[in-house]
Amino acid sequence: MTTDAARPTRSPSASACEPYHELIELALTRGRNAMAIWQDLVSEAGFTSGYQSVRRFVGKLRGVQTPQAHPVIVTAPGEEAQVDYGTGPMVRDPQSGKYRRTRLFVMTLGYSRKSVRLLVFQSSSRTWAELHEKAFRRLGGVVRLIVLDNLREGMLVPDISDPTLNPLYRDVLAHYGAVAMPCRVQHPDRKGKVEAGVGHAQKTPLKGLRFESLEQAQAYLDRWETHWADTRIHGTTKRQVAAMFAEEKPALRPLPLEPFRYYQYGQRTVHLDGCVEVEAAYYGAPPGWIGRLVSVQWDDLYVRLLDPRTGQLLREHVRQKRGRFRIKPEDYPQRAPLGTLQLLARAERAGTHIGAFCQAIHRQEGELGVRRILGVLALAKKFGLAAVEEACTAALELQVHEYRFVRRYLERRPQAPLSLQQVDPLIRELVHYRDLIQQRMHQQEQQRSLFEAVPEAPPRTSPEVHE
Repeated sequence: MTTDAARPTRSPSASACEPYHELIELALTRGRNAMAIWQDLVSEAGFTSGYQSVRRFVGKLRGVQTPQAHPVIVTAPGEEAQVDYGTGPMVRDPQSGKYRRTRLFVMTLGYSRKSVRLLVFQSSSRTWAELHEKAFRRLGGVVRLIVLDNLREGMLVPDISDPTLNPLYRDVLAHYGAVAMPCRVQHPDRKGKVEAGVGHAQKTPLKGLRFESLEQAQAYLDRWETHWADTRIHGTTKRQVAAMFAEEKPALRPLPLEPFRYYQYGQRTVHLDGCVEVEAAYYGAPPGWIGRLVSVQWDDLYVRLLDPRTGQLLREHVRQKRGRFRIKPEDYPQRAPLGTLQLLARAERAGTHIGAFCQAIHRQEGELGVRRILGVLALAKKFGLAAVEEACTAALELQVHEYRFVRRYLERRPQAPLSLQQVDPLIRELVHYRDLIQQRMHQQEQQRSLFEAVPEAPPRTSPEVHE
């Protein structure tokens, strides 16, 4: 706490901030603004004057400071384009009927300053990528480098050394042969050309205007772009924008023959059945991925499973309807249940009438009869093939194609009587059993006579006690 005797003093005509001149200059070199400096002075230096005093004093110091130079970034024709979002005009929303603020997308070529400006109501990862594609097609070619800010639609992890791009945005640029280069965080000067392009559209054609539809607003902006923005003499190049774009357009890379096939993406966990779920359908993953996360891309035609670390394609499947499965034969588990055709072939091998009976069940009940076919094959293990073949013959003759009939037939069928064999290698001769019995009886008699020959010991008496 600074005491009153230790506080710096000032002359009556000087600013209240004059005694803190060095502290304020030091804070300005650190990038602190007037409000932060005033709060620091009040908290740490016992400053008693108001914020306006600090704001005026900071303005005087900044006025005498030498501004930093901002060099112009010169690029070759077709080399670079800068992209950014800005605030667009008010447009009536067709759903709510109320005016709604739009977003202004701008792509500016680094050499000619030719810009493409597009309006949208809201942004998303797909909208951001589609706006790039529309801009490329309006320009009639593609640049090699896209300079962008660290907004979420384009960047997942902003890092000047190793940035992580949005996968959809990355694939769109790769399809058109361009590469994204994000700016350093809080360093918008690297894309000053598109910043100027956004401000030019906001201050000149769109200032104070409202539109009844997004199409009307885009048409107005396109007319202004053609008649005014392209024909102006640029302040830096001192040349007409349209003339410079005519020089730059031959240097642009050609557009691909087909547009990009957009997809949705996400991450899914491989379930115990070895599949991932995408829009209520199931798609098989390779063995060894149960319980792990995989990256998934899907569109109207295909579903692709990717390794989340390397991006390697694991499986590609054709889209299925809701509730359907799509699994490659090599991905089926080893203990997978048999298919219907395999079950019917197995029944044919078990017996002619067994196979015919199972075929009749399948014709009558379809897929619901698979469990009944499995039940018939299980009865063959319990009662034997001959008995089940007989039961199936009876069922076919009576035209009763029900598993229950075969089961009851086998349960009520009389069992064959057991026949005892008189001669077998495991059966011993009766004389062996007679000799063994006599030997045991002789041993018992010897033990009994031995116990009778031993005399009994006299009973023990306790000694008398004399008083």
